Amino acid sequence: MSEPGTSEEPDVSLPLWRDPAWRAEADGWVADRVTEAGRRATGPADSARLVPWSAVWRVPTDGGPVWFKACTVGVRHEPALYRVLVRRAPGHVLTPIAVDLERDFLLLPDGGPTLRQMEGARTDVAAWERMFQEYAAMQRGLEPYLDELAATGLTVAGPGELPAMRAALLADDRLLLIGDESGLTEAQRDELLAEQESYAALCADLAAYGIPLSLQHDDLHDNNVFGPAEPGGPLRVFDWGDAVVGHPFGVLLISLRVVSDLLEVPETGREVRRLRDAYLEPWTGDWSRADLRDAARLAVRAGGVSRADCYRRAVLAWTADAPTRAPYVEGVPAWLLEQRGPMPLDQPA
Repeated sequence: MSEPGTSEEPDVSLPLWRDPAWRAEADGWVADRVTEAGRRATGPADSARLVPWSAVWRVPTDGGPVWFKACTVGVRHEPALYRVLVRRAPGHVLTPIAVDLERDFLLLPDGGPTLRQMEGARTDVAAWERMFQEYAAMQRGLEPYLDELAATGLTVAGPGELPAMRAALLADDRLLLIGDESGLTEAQRDELLAEQESYAALCADLAAYGIPLSLQHDDLHDNNVFGPAEPGGPLRVFDWGDAVVGHPFGVLLISLRVVSDLLEVPETGREVRRLRDAYLEPWTGDWSRADLRDAARLAVRAGGVSRADCYRRAVLAWTADAPTRAPYVEGVPAWLLEQRGPMPLDQPA
């Protein structure tokens, strides 16, 4: 999920982020890494974003701002993932200034404006088309490195794993918020349980196409992609906390919903289908367009379960340490219900 808001929002942060000793340790680590990089801090950290799954702040330096991120147990793959991506997908991500895998710390240079911040790009179908094509090409290039990706701690959420993931979520009263106004009713859970067999069949149909798993960002949109570092260079993707090793086409669930909202067009409209086809292009040498389009439809339909599980992972540290209900946990029941409703690409090509 995208990091919400700023320090002006209500405090929903993990209690650890407010611990003076932890903050002093994190500030000291950043100061040392900035110095080692040959830079000098020019002011105090600002723009703090403190949420249950991560703490993020900006530090101004004489070489431009740098961004610190501390990850909790549910998203601790992100620092290690950057190391893999810098090696296996060079140019498509920022190169970290420093990574600490023991403390799950990450220090990144500033990436400049996102696509959403670039004038006119947010409603430019051609800009979105480029984003889809570049990301899809990166996914294809990462297919041989699944072992390296999984070794970072990424959750494996392919079609073979999704039915069991769904069943585990439906068995957890605490995550489902049974009886809470923002959770499921017992009747809704019973309905979802009754659909478990049909969901497993959908996943089996998706797996039958034989499309290899890859890195699935699970929150890819124009505000999680930086513009090129130089003219003609690749776009750079960031905010990998929701990512999984999964069916590559699952990335379309969030991406197509966001573009539909920004362009103010139907999720099954012509523009959305154009972007779907641009995304699928790197696979057309091995599968027919008809099969790819059907696989994309199935992957998007199945993908709500992966989205539900990312909210479970996001609040793992909070629910372990705090007796109160974790903020954002309502995303689990919401996405389980969402997975049953209308989805982009529901209508045939």
